[in-house]
Amino acid sequence: MKSNTRKRARLRLDERLQSLQPIDRFRAPPRGWVRALRDALGMTGVQLGARIGIRPQTVETIEKSEAAGTIQLNTLRRAAEALDCTLVYALVPNSSLEAVIEARARKIAIRELQRVAHTMRLEAQGTDNADFESRIQAYIRDKLSERDLWNEI
Repeated sequence: MKSNTRKRARLRLDERLQSLQPIDRFRAPPRGWVRALRDALGMTGVQLGARIGIRPQTVETIEKSEAAGTIQLNTLRRAAEALDCTLVYALVPNSSLEAVIEARARKIAIRELQRVAHTMRLEAQGTDNADFESRIQAYIRDKLSERDLWNEI
């Protein structure tokens, strides 16, 4: 995938995921969504178990595993369907994908430029810090590709 194509894809994803921010709105209830919805609907564990086709004890296990964060997506999807719900699954970045790329590129550029500056100072050829920001931008533009950002250097 070319750089411009990846950038457009990031921008489209950022736009779609924006509606999921702030993520706190989707924090699960203390006992999990399955239990919260079941209680709100006035449904017993026996009734939910019958709808899923499992024993009531297994409903309790499902609810506990969801609250603990160990439930399998397929199991959660079956419970959602039995509660007449749709399971929504998404990975929501903490900031825009474009900001993640820019921050990672900047971090790598600073690390590499500081390494070079240190070597230059040891050889009494130190560089002026006045244009450090422009050197960071030039390094990002000329030396880094998006694929390089995720290789540990």
